[in-house]
Amino acid sequence: MTQTVVITGGSAGIARATARLYGARGASVGLIARGQAGLDGAAQDVIEAGGHALAVPADVADHAQVEKAATEIEAQFGPIDVWINVAFTSVFAPFAQITPEEFRRVTEVSYLGYVNGTMVALSRMRPRNAGTIVQVGSALSERAIPLQSAYCGAKHGINGFTESLRCELMHEHSSVNVTVVQMPAVNTPQFSWVLSRLPRHPQPVPPIYQPEVAAHGVLYAADHPRRKQYWVGGSTVATLLAQKVAPALLDRYLARTGFDAQQADQEVPVGSRPDNLFDAVDGAEGRDYGAHGIFDDRSHPRSWQLHVSHHPALASGVVAGAALAGGLLVRRLAGRS
Repeated sequence: MTQTVVITGGSAGIARATARLYGARGASVGLIARGQAGLDGAAQDVIEAGGHALAVPADVADHAQVEKAATEIEAQFGPIDVWINVAFTSVFAPFAQITPEEFRRVTEVSYLGYVNGTMVALSRMRPRNAGTIVQVGSALSERAIPLQSAYCGAKHGINGFTESLRCELMHEHSSVNVTVVQMPAVNTPQFSWVLSRLPRHPQPVPPIYQPEVAAHGVLYAADHPRRKQYWVGGSTVATLLAQKVAPALLDRYLARTGFDAQQADQEVPVGSRPDNLFDAVDGAEGRDYGAHGIFDDRSHPRSWQLHVSHHPALASGVVAGAALAGGLLVRRLAGRS
């Protein structure tokens, strides 16, 4: 039976790569984002891969727009089986340089956008007692870093909101599934359109993975929504384990390295490029940015951790290896601190 899948933020990055994978399955994919050029490109990707697509422009910060989009998608494709929340925005700047309006906007999109998407999905899934919601998160949801206070706060909020919701669904003996996938640094276009007040071009903290790695993690979580969280990428595993063991060391390490690690060598005068905080860049430019960012030459096309985590017979070895990696990271941080 053909699945109906809704993906927010579907015009670029992880969401775009995920849409393409669902298209290859022959799924019917509803794409929600603000920029029409990216939406059109994503819809074409899905169709070329073998699926069906409907692109619906909407701002996930507005519940009414998300509700309207879901209604259009179900009218076209039928009941929604899987809802994947990915849409976000951010500001790269020290907290003291972020305005109240900017912080609010990041929170409205990157946190309340997930709340709105989940509300709309649940209003349809609960009466049918079926469906899966995937929250695409980040390692930064449990280990925050400097220069991204609004984004990290939103991702932390998603964890708490989702845990509460999961308990409520368990109390109801509901068959609706909710799961979270925590991502590593990914080569997406966001670093070319994020609002930045840094002197150099923003970049993901290495190691960097391609969006397709993250997309495969999303698909697996949607197909197997039994675990509380999925972690994608060895760096995610090592970081989150180190955070559990030595958070104070990570504080000191990131205070020393976190500023430079998030900036490439290229100098970019502040205010010299468009950003997508309040308006979609691809909508203003009429340009489709695609799934990938500008760091292809530095990004990994696969993840050993992801492969092994999808094979339970190897999982125990991964846990041991991850614990070792976390321990080595702690030792490294201790030495540098």
